[in-house]
Amino acid sequence: QLQVVQSGGGLVQPGGSLRLSCVASGATLDDYAIGWFRQVPGKEREGVSCISGSKITIIYSDSVKGRYSISRDDAKNTVYLQMNNLKLNDTAVYYCGASWLGHCSEFVSSYDYWGQGTQVTVSS
Repeated sequence: QLQVVQSGGGLVQPGGSLRLSCVASGATLDDYAIGWFRQVPGKEREGVSCISGSKITIIYSDSVKGRYSISRDDAKNTVYLQMNNLKLNDTAVYYCGASWLGHCSEFVSSYDYWGQGTQVTVSS
C-alpha cells in the first residue's frame, strides 16, 4: 500500500522560498496524480497545485500561479513543490495527496493517500 511522507516547510520571511517534498513508499508514484493542498484553522483544505500521473497536466491555483512550481521525479518516487516569493497569507499546513486515478482534481475526496502535513509559516 502506498504511503506518503512529507518533508520541508518551516518559517520564512515574506519574499523567501521553501521547497516541500512528498516521498512515496510501498508503491511507485508513476501513475498517481499528486495534489498539493493547504489548510488554515477554521477553513477547508484548498487546492494549490497538481501534477497528473502522465505529467501532461499541471495546475496551479490563481493565488500561487507564477510563484509556485510543482515537479516530480519518478525515479526518486518524489514530488516537489517549490514555493517562491512567499506571502503572509501563504501560511498554512500543507498536504500532499495521491490519486490512483492519475487525474488532477480540486476535490479532497479524489485523493486516496495523504501525507502527514507540514507547517509553512511566513512571518517577518
